[in-house]
Amino acid sequence: MSTEKVTAHLTQIKGVGVWTVHMLQIFTLGRPDVLPVGDLGIQKGFQILYKLKSLPTPKDMERLAKPWREHASVASWYLWRVADEAKIKVIKKGSNKK
Repeated sequence: MSTEKVTAHLTQIKGVGVWTVHMLQIFTLGRPDVLPVGDLGIQKGFQILYKLKSLPTPKDMERLAKPWREHASVASWYLWRVADEAKIKVIKKGSNKK
């Protein structure tokens, strides 16, 4: 099944949402093309990487990801890392003000 079909099929289960299915597809099924647009870390990563003023919409993320879309799962790892690094910088900056 395609990533979209797996998502549609599994979200029919009560309590299983799109985010959960995306994580299952990335970390358990090893799908290479999953872009979890509902994940805040991914949204923050896009915002930082593409220097956006606000969090991008799912449509914006799909448009920006078009050149590397078939490798979206790997790109997601990097987007999470970008967001994590930004958080660490904010925390360090705040602790230096004491």
